[in-house]
Amino acid sequence: MTTRSQDRTDDLKILGSGRLTAPEAGPHRGLLEAFPNCFPGRPYIISIAFPEFTSLCPVTGQPDSAVIVAEYIPDRFCVESKSFKLYMFAYRNHQSFMETITNNILDDLRAVLAPCWCRVRGLFAPRGGTRLHVFAEDFKPMPGEQDAAVRAAVAAWKSEPDPHRA
Repeated sequence: MTTRSQDRTDDLKILGSGRLTAPEAGPHRGLLEAFPNCFPGRPYIISIAFPEFTSLCPVTGQPDSAVIVAEYIPDRFCVESKSFKLYMFAYRNHQSFMETITNNILDDLRAVLAPCWCRVRGLFAPRGGTRLHVFAEDFKPMPGEQDAAVRAAVAAWKSEPDPHRA
C-alpha cells in the first residue's frame, strides 16, 4: 500500500518531464519551480549543494567550475530540487563572471520563493592559481518575533562545521 504526504505537487511541470523548457535561452528564473511549504511557521533551513556547476568566463570563454550551495529558510514556498538542478545546468554555456552568477542565483531564488532568508555560496575551483568564493545573502523584512527566530536559526546554522568550505 502506498501512502501520500500533504505535499501539493499539482503545479510542478518539470519534475515529470526531466527536460528544460528552453535551455538555449540560458539560465532564468522561469526554470525554477516551487511547491507550497507545509511548515511555514517553522524556521527550518534547506541547503542544496550542486557540486557539478560549470559556466564560461565572459572574456576568455574558459570554463569555470564550482560547488554552488543555496541555503534558505522557506516562507510559503520551497524550490523543487530537479528544477533547481536543471536551472544550474542552464549555466553550462552561459558566459558570466562568478560574482554575477552568484548574485543572479540569489535574485532568482528570492523572486520565485520569497524566502525568509537566503544565501548562495559560489565556491569556485581555482583557475590560474586563484580560488574565488562568492557569498550573497538576503533577509526578507519580517515582524520582530519572526525576524528574531529566523536570525537565530541562521546564526546557529552558520556556526555548524561546513563540509563545503575549503
